[in-house]
Amino acid sequence: MADGSEVALRDLAEYLADDMAACNRAIVERMDSPVALIPQLAAHLVAAGGKRLRPLLTLASARLCGYEPDATHQRHVALAACVEFIHTATLLHDDVVDESTLRRGLASANAIFGNKASVLVGDFLFARSFQLMTDDGSLKVMNILSSASATIAEGEVLQMSTQNDLSTSIEKYLEVIHGKTAALFAAACRVGAVVADQPLKVEEALDSYGTNLGMAFQLVDDALDYAADQATLGKTIGDDFREGKITLPVLTAYNAGDEKDRVFWRRVIEESEQTPDDLDHALELIARTNAIGITLDHATRYAEAASQALDIFPHSRLKQLLQDTASYTVSRLR
Repeated sequence: MADGSEVALRDLAEYLADDMAACNRAIVERMDSPVALIPQLAAHLVAAGGKRLRPLLTLASARLCGYEPDATHQRHVALAACVEFIHTATLLHDDVVDESTLRRGLASANAIFGNKASVLVGDFLFARSFQLMTDDGSLKVMNILSSASATIAEGEVLQMSTQNDLSTSIEKYLEVIHGKTAALFAAACRVGAVVADQPLKVEEALDSYGTNLGMAFQLVDDALDYAADQATLGKTIGDDFREGKITLPVLTAYNAGDEKDRVFWRRVIEESEQTPDDLDHALELIARTNAIGITLDHATRYAEAASQALDIFPHSRLKQLLQDTASYTVSRLR
């Protein structure tokens, strides 16, 4: 049975079906290259699917702001494709850094094509995204999306610097997920207001919606690594645990534990000494300290803030769909 978040995303995608079809055509067209390995690897990424949430947000934001494309001007479609290229490029690089073998339940690109090809095709997609920005011709759009690209890279480097470090503060963890996830959500939404030539207060409202939605989305994703089955999550359960990633469930369980618990966490996370039974014990400690519930509370607050950010807009079907998307993001954990 589909959860609320899947239903909300499906409804949003159905509402924007024509725009999304045009976006998908633009993605396939721009992934083409005479260098055979590039379209081969790109086809693997397209086949792997994914929610296409970030480009959907660009399309939805532009439409929410009243953008009306014509036969020759579909800026929102090109920029939605640009957003997806930035996201996909970061995924390719992340899977190499994390040595991941699964992506959305299928073999990751680096597992099939190798690390070198994944990094270089990720570079190609970044380059394509900047071509799309320059084709758009707006310095404001380029500033928003290029700044987000830099912030994503900073977020990934910051995450690497906090890896295996249980002294990381919750504030620092939130800074990591803002950089690696929420910044692109915010940019994806904000450019929708720009193409519709909306005033700054509307840009800022959509930026706030995207930021808070991205924070909620990543918090739930981090919790699912300790609370879902592989079929639901599309990656191996406990990946974050095995990689020593510092996430809110781990920080909560560590900070709430007694000294014996903390010795365990230091061994498995900081010293990376893990036995086959350690993940099960980690799950027990996370359950005992209500770490998933606490993470869900954080995510819910962000989701509510995202929904409230849209109060500036009059009621419409599209506004409701975007608010539902925020509200149901946390339902993946329920």
